[in-house]
Amino acid sequence: MSELKPWLNLIMQRRARLWIGALLLALTLFSAVGLLALSGWFITATGVTALLWAAGQRVMFDVYMPGGGIRFFALTRTVARYFERVFNHNTVLSLLADLRGKHFAALAALDGTTLGRLRASQWLNRLTADIDTLDTMYLRLLAPPLVALLGVVLVCGLIAIFHASLALLIGALLLALLLALTLGMARLGLHYSARRVEQLDGLRVLAVEQLQGLAELSAAGTLGSHRQQLLSASQRMLDDQLVLQGRIAFGQVLATLGVMGTVVVGLFGTIQAYIAGLLSGPVMVMIPLALMALSEGFAGLPAAFAQFGGTRAAARRLNQQTAMSTALLDPAQPAALPANLTLHWRDVCVKYAGLQQLDLTLAAGKRLAIIGPSGSGKSTLAALAARLIDPDAGQLMLAATPLKQLSLSEWRAQVGYLTQQTELLHDSIAANLLLANPAATDQQLWQMLEMVDLAEMVSALPAGINTWVGESGKQLSGGEGRRLALARVLLKDAPLVILDEPFSGLDAATRERVSQRLEPWLEGRTALFLGHDAALLPRADQVIALDSL
Repeated sequence: MSELKPWLNLIMQRRARLWIGALLLALTLFSAVGLLALSGWFITATGVTALLWAAGQRVMFDVYMPGGGIRFFALTRTVARYFERVFNHNTVLSLLADLRGKHFAALAALDGTTLGRLRASQWLNRLTADIDTLDTMYLRLLAPPLVALLGVVLVCGLIAIFHASLALLIGALLLALLLALTLGMARLGLHYSARRVEQLDGLRVLAVEQLQGLAELSAAGTLGSHRQQLLSASQRMLDDQLVLQGRIAFGQVLATLGVMGTVVVGLFGTIQAYIAGLLSGPVMVMIPLALMALSEGFAGLPAAFAQFGGTRAAARRLNQQTAMSTALLDPAQPAALPANLTLHWRDVCVKYAGLQQLDLTLAAGKRLAIIGPSGSGKSTLAALAARLIDPDAGQLMLAATPLKQLSLSEWRAQVGYLTQQTELLHDSIAANLLLANPAATDQQLWQMLEMVDLAEMVSALPAGINTWVGESGKQLSGGEGRRLALARVLLKDAPLVILDEPFSGLDAATRERVSQRLEPWLEGRTALFLGHDAALLPRADQVIALDSL
């Protein structure tokens, strides 16, 4: 259970909403109990009164009070159910945002080397499937058993008013059933639900590998064996899922039979009490119907607690990830940021990129272009400069100060970095730009769009800068998305600019216009350009081929 503690603490930060949601659940169940119990009492009492009238006896019976009660419980159950669904689902969405926000914040603090320990599909699986397993913990594992327990207390308290010993017997039976449907089902499904979480993770890795490596697998002649591996993994997961569903079905049968069993016990007990003159006929009917209404509180428990092992497994994996620490240590007492932004790579070695004892200098206020083929280490140089990674050996210097001695956040605030891959959020054009400078005005946004030759295109859109770009910017062409990402870097107005293939996806005419408009903005800044061909980059003071270093 310790693996759930960090996430329970996070969930309980919204304890006020959780208590309100649980009360709405309880109100729904209590209204169902009241509706069924009072309806049974009313119908029976009406029938008994009619028989007494037929026998010639004068009997007074108030139909308005119980009739009003029935209408009250019916209306309350409907309204409570509606507001419970709306309120609790809104709460779950808020919890989802909290959980993903916490986890993503932990991931965002990691360096590229640490992130590389897991595949991208595994990170995605944890941000989606594992978080989804935890975000419904409140509606599956916390509130329902509490509400069921309150329902048991309510009904047994009602029975105790008329027959205390019967209330104790039924209470013991219902508590035993509650334990069987919670702890018992958790134990019964523990292994299979936990293994399903691991299997789903492995299955997604295999599926993504096959999609991304389709050409390579086909060329190597191993596509068939990889496909068979994927199908085998899928079949194993389906087999385990079938076993788990069988156990859930057993739990649901147990819940139904258990509640109906207590109904039978209650009916038998009330009949005996009626014969002994301890209960009236309407109360004899009311008690079994009140017990029957409890089935609503018990019905969802087996499926929820059978997945408990999966919840623990998901929490355990997320804990392992959030416990990861970045290799990029922030100094306890950072050095002052030098005014001179001359950047030196001194005997730098990055093994995975093939960089060995690299010496390079980017003078303050100068523009340096590094060219070379794909995989030669250009993007690694940029990542080192932005301090997204640290070298295996050697060090980066800012003037005479080692980069490691500077505050990470303070240094990165000085860097505007256009990465090789265009990253756009599923939001508006304005929102994507404002990531670089949340305080920027609309006028500044349009200035940046004009600089990258997008202003005319955006102004022609019905929503202008409020137009949504779609997931990963799919509503824009590759060149438009690239220029929007470039405009975001320009909006940051950083003194050190790193542009990795800034004109990727642009035609010659557009490239020339954007390059000319960048000239005044780049004046006086320290700039590092990376690409395959110097002719496809902004004008540089020095061009160096990486393979010549």
